[in-house]
Amino acid sequence: MNVTQRIGQGFFAALLLFAAASGASAAPAPDSFADLSDRLAPAVVNISTTTTLKNTDRGMEMPQFPPGSPFDELFRDFMERHGGGGQDARPQKMTSLGSGFIVDASGLVVTNNHVIADADEITVTLADDQTYKAELVGTDSKGDVALLRIKAQKPLPVVNFGNSDEMRVGDWVLAIGNPLGLGGTVTAGIVSARSRDINAGPYDDFIQTDAAINKGNSGGPLFNMKGEVIGINTAIMSQSGGSIGIGFAIPSNQAKKVVADLQKYGKTRRAWLGVHIQAVNEAIAESLGLKEHTGAIVADVTPNAPAAKAGVKAGDIILKFDGKDVNESHRLPRMVSETPINKEVELEVLRDGKKATLKVVVAEMPDDKEMEQASAGEKGPSKKDSSGGNVAGLGFAVTPVTPSLREKFDLPADAKGLVVTEVKNSSAAAERGLRPGDVIVEAAQEPVKSVADLTAKIEAARKAGRKSVLLLVMSEGAQRFLPLKVDDSDGKKK
Repeated sequence: MNVTQRIGQGFFAALLLFAAASGASAAPAPDSFADLSDRLAPAVVNISTTTTLKNTDRGMEMPQFPPGSPFDELFRDFMERHGGGGQDARPQKMTSLGSGFIVDASGLVVTNNHVIADADEITVTLADDQTYKAELVGTDSKGDVALLRIKAQKPLPVVNFGNSDEMRVGDWVLAIGNPLGLGGTVTAGIVSARSRDINAGPYDDFIQTDAAINKGNSGGPLFNMKGEVIGINTAIMSQSGGSIGIGFAIPSNQAKKVVADLQKYGKTRRAWLGVHIQAVNEAIAESLGLKEHTGAIVADVTPNAPAAKAGVKAGDIILKFDGKDVNESHRLPRMVSETPINKEVELEVLRDGKKATLKVVVAEMPDDKEMEQASAGEKGPSKKDSSGGNVAGLGFAVTPVTPSLREKFDLPADAKGLVVTEVKNSSAAAERGLRPGDVIVEAAQEPVKSVADLTAKIEAARKAGRKSVLLLVMSEGAQRFLPLKVDDSDGKKK
């Protein structure tokens, strides 16, 4: 035994003594998952769906050939054999598989919305191979949760939701589902990470696990070692389509509120602020002269929404919501959605370098049609202004909004600011994502109406020693903040 080994063993022994003295302990690895699996598997179900594809869904259209062409008959026979060939072609059916779990003995089944979306027929198969036609109680596409009901002749085995907030990275978890249509399958692993944002929707806050999850596991439960559902298995990250040990589950604390709403109302009722937000990244923080890049910056405020009534403005940085820190912007939508509707909350914002507290009464999120009406601003053409041109040294050109540009780029009737008419491919503007048809609404958080206005803001940022100026840009009907590089530090790109 050499010195290095002895030192290592001495350190390890000291570490054990310290752990024992401090009372530190961790849950031991289970000898087996068999007892837990036997208890939970009867409440996990397989889900199969059938969807009728229309001719237009398949995208199979008969090519046009000259009259009498030999190809005409050849392709007609081919299309008829493969289900194409026009309006009289027989519709085809597509089937898909997924998983779910029973949460009420009367037959309520939870799964993912994407498992049953657009299905004509939903079949639920229990662990004992009994099959039932399922009725759709309600769906939530934004949260990717669906609630089904089956009518059995006897009470069914159930599982209960646990507290997903108690789960720690490294905790054991168990997944049961229907991967690749094989039927009831159990896999085990640990919680690999928390609060993952995979750009699946506005309320991303996934639990990441290395328990093997494959196609067909979607909608199935992720259990803790108490046998409680702490997640709904929803997505995997894989280039091959199979498990590589990176799976994602919707946290139970998020899902159970959705399930309760679907059961009671047939839809999800969420609280709503009425703001479009972005993360305060390093570039945005630098352009605003901030030392830390934290919080959520407001890119746009919906007219007549709760935030607008409370005085929230574009450019405000939301630091706290209802006393909770907004450290990551993607968590704010979930924080708002879980707030009781009509509750008055405090909103701490940073505006012009100073903190302010606003009181806002959150409202129920309107449906898409109501949202569109709420977002509609005052209509009317802009007055023509010829004060446009190139923005010197930055590789793009702008001009004030005109009726012709409004028509060319399909701009909203209430669009105001400077329309980007040209962007050089090698410019810093192009690298930041500025495109022809974008409308620059503000620069350095003040409205701009001409190239002179924009140039003045750029020069002011340069004189202040900043590397970028913050633009508020409207692109495809939505506003976002874009930090535009303005310094000369990299030579060619300015």
